[in-house]
Amino acid sequence: MNRAFNFSAGPAALPTAVLERAQQELLDFQGTGMSIMEVSHRGSTFLAVAEAAEARLRSLMGISDEYAVLFLQGGATMQFSAVPLNLSAPGQTVAYVNTGAWSKKAIKEAGRYANVVVSASSEGENFTTIPERASWNVPADAAYLHVCTNETIGGVEFPEAPDAGGVPLVGDFSSTILSRPIDVNAWDVIYAGAQKNVGPAGLTLVIVKRELLDRARSDIPALLAWKGFADEDSMLNTPPTFSWYLAGLVFEWIEQEGGLAVMAERNERKAKSLYAAIDASDFYTAPVDPAYRSWMNVPFTLPDPSLDKPFLAGAEAAGLMNLKGHRSVGGMRASLYNAVGQDAVDALVAYMADFEASHG
Repeated sequence: MNRAFNFSAGPAALPTAVLERAQQELLDFQGTGMSIMEVSHRGSTFLAVAEAAEARLRSLMGISDEYAVLFLQGGATMQFSAVPLNLSAPGQTVAYVNTGAWSKKAIKEAGRYANVVVSASSEGENFTTIPERASWNVPADAAYLHVCTNETIGGVEFPEAPDAGGVPLVGDFSSTILSRPIDVNAWDVIYAGAQKNVGPAGLTLVIVKRELLDRARSDIPALLAWKGFADEDSMLNTPPTFSWYLAGLVFEWIEQEGGLAVMAERNERKAKSLYAAIDASDFYTAPVDPAYRSWMNVPFTLPDPSLDKPFLAGAEAAGLMNLKGHRSVGGMRASLYNAVGQDAVDALVAYMADFEASHG
């Protein structure tokens, strides 16, 4: 079977080796005569899967015991509510940096529970850059500072952890987690939806300093309270067992491929090759400030929107899928997550050159 080159922003491409292994184990997991989807989440079979997945994630990312690692239901959007409810008191000031559509959504939701200060914003630049750190206003009494490390829609990315000015630093890592090594200790909370580099949709990772777990409001809903899940090893209620299992397989695949340093080398190479093709062209344009271009999500435009439909139709005919940009911004977007190989990027670059030659 020929698999398409999948450039979806999420749910996104998964490693073929992971899908093949899941296929092999689907009907009879490790000789149990049952699918992993059919076993009890509190039984020894699944508990071994869960413990192995957490151990591998801790090893890959260098997560110390000072942090709790939570495998939660729902998407990262649910954490837009959970973050202020777990880290701030009613009416307390919380700080956000606005660098795109997902930052805006997080800011709007936090405003239901706390006094939001937008410490910096690139909205005036159409979210094509990240404000210089010297321009940020982070109140000293803020409960935390929140940033979206990679804006999936706009394609801007923080190259490193920003200085939080002495307050806890919270990062939405949904579209950049596991794409490269990071210093986890530079962050107080990391959260990420799984459907980019971790696994299928429906699972969210939260990595939180244990010392922050007692900050939650007394009236926080139980299923949003991180401490309850930390106390129960993420088993406060029935977790998304199949997503957790697949995430464990992805962690194992990354480990076998050489770890996050290898992922970073591949991802940087893929992104650079696509940006180089765009920059060398008078036909395609990448709108993002080169200093903050994302490795994971590469938006680009054609010279006339009327060319978008034929570009996408030709791409799909060539097996290049899900290149349409987000409905809010239009244009094109190629998402280059870990499971997207250099061969996919090379095929895209070749197609783009052919399309330019025939339509330029």
